[in-house]
Amino acid sequence: MPHPPAPLADALVQTGRPARVEGRHVNLPIELGSTMVFDSLAAFEAARDARYDSGTLYYGRYGNTAVFELEQALAELEQAAGVTLTSSGVAAISLTLMTFVRPGAHLLVADHVYGNTRAFCDGVLARMGVETEYFDPMIGASIAGLIRDTTCAVMFEAPGSGTFEVPDIPTIAGAARAAGVPSVLDGTWATPVNCRALRLGVDVVVASLSKYLSGHSDCMMGMIASTTAHARDIRKTVMAVGDKTGGQEVFLALRGLRTLKLRMAHFDAAGREMATWLAAQPQVKRVLHPAFPDCPGHEHWKRDFTGAAGLFAVVFHPCSDAQIAAFVDALHHFGIGVSWGGYESLVLPVTPQRSAGTWAEDGQLVRFNIGLEETASLKADLAAALPLLNPASE
Repeated sequence: MPHPPAPLADALVQTGRPARVEGRHVNLPIELGSTMVFDSLAAFEAARDARYDSGTLYYGRYGNTAVFELEQALAELEQAAGVTLTSSGVAAISLTLMTFVRPGAHLLVADHVYGNTRAFCDGVLARMGVETEYFDPMIGASIAGLIRDTTCAVMFEAPGSGTFEVPDIPTIAGAARAAGVPSVLDGTWATPVNCRALRLGVDVVVASLSKYLSGHSDCMMGMIASTTAHARDIRKTVMAVGDKTGGQEVFLALRGLRTLKLRMAHFDAAGREMATWLAAQPQVKRVLHPAFPDCPGHEHWKRDFTGAAGLFAVVFHPCSDAQIAAFVDALHHFGIGVSWGGYESLVLPVTPQRSAGTWAEDGQLVRFNIGLEETASLKADLAAALPLLNPASE
């Protein structure tokens, strides 16, 4: 009889480990190599014919033992038929979309997506003759009315980058599947600790391993987790483009997975604590955090997620760009930088891009990534800088 799925914490610790031999290392070593040699032509030809199967040793670009262990671990966590690693989260998004698009195709993309997703659609895909139509991420069942005969995929995020709306995942994915159109979800924020989107009817989950999954801001990698219907086509696209992740990144990602559940629990608690504290400050107009009842799509988060991440945004009362810059520059515990999901706290002003609608909030939007520092230290840091901004009465 098959073994029941391991509890999440057990799976994070036990998968992707060296074979059980006496005197084994705790972690898989860094594995490097390009050419792989065979003892017979028949063995080589068999590997060549099976090169798109995860687990087949053929040539370094197609994967090695460590790569396959990481892919299998991620597939188990996401409950996917297959996972293919990529060189970055952007590559995971771009190569997934490349699998589905064709000249003359129509692509539906949520209006709140990651800026690099929008740039790829408006740049590369537009030059290929693909029409991208942006839709309100809170559209729900009405997405069915936008799907055409030429629609090749529906791409969305949960929650949205910067503005944190949580779409109705099963409704959007269900409408797409009913029309024979694959759905693609960027699940980087939640990780499989807090949401397993394939269970909700999504066909493909993409994520940046550079963020929470590896967790230490020293790994550049992405992943594509998919159902049986799309796993092989996606893998063939990635291999045809020649995209590959490095041996050290694989080592770092496997190491980072071990503490993922522990880190996400901390980020959830610390993020909610900091968001609650910020919401009470006179300079703050609104906090955008999926766990807060007034965040768009909170009811979807409550139904479909088991927790939250440490990334959220704050709308400050109207003030000048110079004031925001002074506030950000005055912070000591918050670094200024793109990306998130590492152990350090970050801050970054955000300007939402919209095509299907407009960003209606009156005020300055700033994104916070809460790290592993003491929340008391973060509050003191913010409290010293907040007087540089305007309270509600000004």
